[in-house]
Amino acid sequence: MSSITKLKILLVLSITFALSACDTTGTRSDTARSGNGVIQSIELVQQGGGIAGSGYGLGTVAGGVVGGILGNQVGGGTGKTVATVGGAAAGAYVGHQLEKGKTGTGNAYKFTIYMNDGSYQTLTRSTSGNFKVGDKVRIENGALYRQ
Repeated sequence: MSSITKLKILLVLSITFALSACDTTGTRSDTARSGNGVIQSIELVQQGGGIAGSGYGLGTVAGGVVGGILGNQVGGGTGKTVATVGGAAAGAYVGHQLEKGKTGTGNAYKFTIYMNDGSYQTLTRSTSGNFKVGDKVRIENGALYRQ
């Protein structure tokens, strides 16, 4: 295997591993316990996937890998290396844009609830559901209900 081929493989793997370290969880899943409490605050927050709602995640990584592989099929010598790197960058960009479109970046409501047992629970929902600070609520299976 030539040193240029090794360099290309190393470059593609480096990009893949660097991008795979990005947070792809989007919004945190609620692991709220069931119980009763009072809404302490409701905040309007930015919702979306990846790094601060930017959409960096699996689409970016997959796009970079596919773009790098396709770019590697073009040209020869130094031109092939440039095509591989350019393909990886272009693929990552396209994957990023596609992921941003599907992650539903927008606003959400973050509810902080003071529970009767003295703990706090935080739930994030896409709508406010006409809840207001001071409402007595029940959390059941991650859902919020008025009492």
